[in-house]
Amino acid sequence: MLNTLEALPESMFCNASERPIVRYRKGKSDCNELDYIIEETPVAIAFNGVAYTVMMCTPNDLEQFAIGFSLSEGIIDHHRDIHDIEMTPTCDGININVTIANRCVARLQQKRRSLAGLTGCGICGEEKLETVCRVLDPVPSSVHFDLRYLDSVLQQLLHKQQLNQLTGSAHAAVYIDNQGQVTAIFEDVGRHIALDKLVGCIHQRQLTGGVVLVTSRASFEMVQKAAAAGVEVLLAISSATKMAVDLAEKLNLTLLGHCRNGRADAYTHPERITGMI
Repeated sequence: MLNTLEALPESMFCNASERPIVRYRKGKSDCNELDYIIEETPVAIAFNGVAYTVMMCTPNDLEQFAIGFSLSEGIIDHHRDIHDIEMTPTCDGININVTIANRCVARLQQKRRSLAGLTGCGICGEEKLETVCRVLDPVPSSVHFDLRYLDSVLQQLLHKQQLNQLTGSAHAAVYIDNQGQVTAIFEDVGRHIALDKLVGCIHQRQLTGGVVLVTSRASFEMVQKAAAAGVEVLLAISSATKMAVDLAEKLNLTLLGHCRNGRADAYTHPERITGMI
């Protein structure tokens, strides 16, 4: 772990606000101190000028978020389907207008959402049950993950999850290459938003051959987002839901939960897992 706040990059402090608090600790007198609280901002997303939804996000890496969200929603097939991303700060939040290819516009008429997306939910705003489950092709079987890398990955995460060090409130989604190195990490107050940001990065940088880890439970929406991005192996710090396991089985995705030092549980398709912890 980093020992001082000064060791954190200045950009981390832009995503947190310093506030006075009163600390209560057993065996100690209460005291007034300053603490950092994570930023949470309404981000309104529009496609070709048509309002789509509002999500609560930490206001960083919003270009990657716009790309990943568009891919996860099935509005575009490739990041090249996006012609422009325009961001406009307002007194109420941030407006993002994504200009997409004409061939993708028709999908917006089939995927209507209400203008309310909460931090903790990846399917808020869907109007019908049948729109929750997207029709996705099973992912291929070309990637393996060596469990001997897991403890090292978790140690790297301790140093790289800097916004969470500052606030204690950020989820992370990370990309791990085939040598067990964390090559990309995105943090957000919302776990789904963090994964969308990572998905955008994966497509921008054309990352292949690696796996994804999230510092949360593996819910249905997280599996769906991973599969939509072509991710074959999804690791989660916490457990998985039954619906997530069922979907991962169906989509040929390897899903691991309880990924901690010296342990991991494979729910589906363990054939991609090699080595021993």
